[in-house]
Amino acid sequence: MSEKHAVETRGIEPVPDSERHGRVRELFHTWFAANISVLLLTMGAGLIVFNGLNLWQVLLVALCAAVVSYGIVGLLTVSGKWGGAPAMTLSRSVFGTRGNLVPGAVTWVARFGWETVNAVTGAYALLSVLDLLFGIRSNTALIVVTLLLFVGTTFLVSGLGRNALLWCNRWSAYLFGIFSVLVLGYLVATVDWSAVFSRPSGTTAMVIAGIGTIAAGGLSWAPSGADFARYLPRGTRSRGIVGTAIGGAGVVVVPMVLMGAVMAVGTPDLATASDPVSFIGDLLPIWLAVPYLLIALVGMVLINSLSMYSAGFTAQTMGVKLPRAWAVSINAVISLVGGLLLMLVATSFYGSFITFLTILAVSFSAWIGVYGADMLRRYRGGRHRQGRTRYDEAALLDTTPRSAYWFKGGFCWQALTAWVLAIGTGLMFTRAALSPTDVWFAGPWADSWIGRNGLAWVVTIVVGALVYSLLPQASTGAVETEPEPEQPHALIPS
Repeated sequence: MSEKHAVETRGIEPVPDSERHGRVRELFHTWFAANISVLLLTMGAGLIVFNGLNLWQVLLVALCAAVVSYGIVGLLTVSGKWGGAPAMTLSRSVFGTRGNLVPGAVTWVARFGWETVNAVTGAYALLSVLDLLFGIRSNTALIVVTLLLFVGTTFLVSGLGRNALLWCNRWSAYLFGIFSVLVLGYLVATVDWSAVFSRPSGTTAMVIAGIGTIAAGGLSWAPSGADFARYLPRGTRSRGIVGTAIGGAGVVVVPMVLMGAVMAVGTPDLATASDPVSFIGDLLPIWLAVPYLLIALVGMVLINSLSMYSAGFTAQTMGVKLPRAWAVSINAVISLVGGLLLMLVATSFYGSFITFLTILAVSFSAWIGVYGADMLRRYRGGRHRQGRTRYDEAALLDTTPRSAYWFKGGFCWQALTAWVLAIGTGLMFTRAALSPTDVWFAGPWADSWIGRNGLAWVVTIVVGALVYSLLPQASTGAVETEPEPEQPHALIPS
């Protein structure tokens, strides 16, 4: 597929060198757009209301969460330039052509949940705009229509593919940045700053737990990073890939979380609202609230489009015999149904959202640990074997016993063992609650120091990486390609 085509037709097959004309600065806009969500305001408010933190602690939480989560995302994104294929396709080289179906299925299901949450937030944003401009109150029929409109638009944008996403990401970043500055200026002029800065500090445990909560959203992009980097030339600087992930996400996450915290000082109900968006109309004047909500709505469309774009590859990797543009329809339908349930049935959006993030962090962290350890093994092997750090591109697409990534019966038991043990260990330290009194799930070690500090996701990554590294390496017949020397261009955009 030529990059000049309006609709991307390439699926999970590796991108040939002749078509690798991407630039690393495109990733900056991608990760910027991936975080244009008013949910960050709600999460910032939660740090004030539920975690009991002060503004300086919220700033620390936001900075650490952005650097840690998107640092991990950036490191795993490097595999995209190595193999030129989506992450869940490259994952076949780790888990085996059949074994990869197991973590692939979990990742696919997790995407359903994430896309549902974003679809609901987008629908609420549209409902809020209708209420502010025309006084139209929400009802069941209107909820169905707005959700259909949001999911349909998401399906269209994600179906168009890479070029459409890059164009939308760039312009939404500029617009959202401008209006966020306006909102920040309004808050600076109107907020009772004495109340903001007089808040007592929270406990260290709540700071650490807050980092985990905010970081969970970032970690959910780890299995997608390579999808956006597969058009980068092989010689692209890895440090630029990591830097754009941290910078593009951090420039949105930090101010948004801080703004939510500031808003919550005067409006603590923000953190517990069943509708996570309408409060913007109460806190901002209509001339600012409406355009800000519209731009945020565009951002949430893009977040879901990026997620569905990757979901199309995951579906193809799972064996769905549809072109990528149509494979995303499965996610679109499920997010529509899930969105209706969340908007019409769930009593607490924030509680449901945080519960989902908690479980999501564990499931993705297990894959991150194993996949990251495999990347490190390939990197180290390349240093000692004249740079042989790449993937066998033909074997990635071959799902028969002839594939170099067939391992034993189609399964790499070392990787699957590490993945299962990591998830099991992480859940032992996990507590998922819809509210302080409504505990949905609690592992036997949830009350330990690790559990109370919300570090189950860290334990999950460490266990997955350690177990995989310590087990004997599975042999393959892979023919790995020699890398080209890294070029001095493609650094973090100034």
